[in-house]
Amino acid sequence: MNEILQALVLGVVQGLTELLPISSSAHLNLFPWIFGWNEISPSFDVALHIGTLFAIVLFFFKDWVNLIKGGYKQVVKKEKSTEGKIFWYIVISTIPTGILCLVLDKLSGKLIEKLATAFNVQETLVEMFMIAIALIVMGIILYVVDKKSKSEIEYKDMTFKQSLLIAMSQAIAAAFPGVSRSGITMTVGRGMGLKRESVAKYSFLLSTPVVAAAALFDLKDFVFNPAFFVGVLASFVVGVLVIKFLLNYLQKGSFKVFAIYRVILGLFVIGLCISRLHM
Repeated sequence: MNEILQALVLGVVQGLTELLPISSSAHLNLFPWIFGWNEISPSFDVALHIGTLFAIVLFFFKDWVNLIKGGYKQVVKKEKSTEGKIFWYIVISTIPTGILCLVLDKLSGKLIEKLATAFNVQETLVEMFMIAIALIVMGIILYVVDKKSKSEIEYKDMTFKQSLLIAMSQAIAAAFPGVSRSGITMTVGRGMGLKRESVAKYSFLLSTPVVAAAALFDLKDFVFNPAFFVGVLASFVVGVLVIKFLLNYLQKGSFKVFAIYRVILGLFVIGLCISRLHM
């Protein structure tokens, strides 16, 4: 398939799956594997995330302006506010989250290597099987937690401990494709009693500094060709539409449909893994 067309497809996939609790990393790994495309580079993966980052910043621009103003006033003018509190919650909790991401990412890479060696199979096959398991397990957990949780708390009423736990859960998703960054943060938040729409919004806000840091880290490796811009633009446009859809949907809907999709996709991937194991 043409490189630009692949970038367009992957950009749409990123925009759809990054902001829904179904794992963009799983889908971005699965599409090239299933269709026989070249494996996407880590830098292009980050580039696609820049598109959804722009979508989040644009959609929540007023929120970010208020958060930054509140954070500034809380430090400089000693004026306490809810916006200032949430701003510093996000900033402070992002630091240990970033460190944990790096540690767990290295451990997951070594785990895949050891499993591939132990079972004498390709590392890609091991990774796809782990993605399938993560999709299924997190799908079940998301469904159970969402169903049993009481929707009582707005994200603005969280404690720092709650914010930190939600933020640090992102590291698990970063290390293990298939878990889903938005999926695990929304699951942890729901487990603490946050309202569905509120936890989704906080999940989006939390992702902003993490993705921005990853983009700056990989900036030197970016290849600014037509495929790059097509992928970023596609993920941006679709991302804006998905944010609007999800926040509206969660006003009355639950996470059940996403949990079911995860389990079905996970079972499908396991079937593919078994079929390719015997090829």
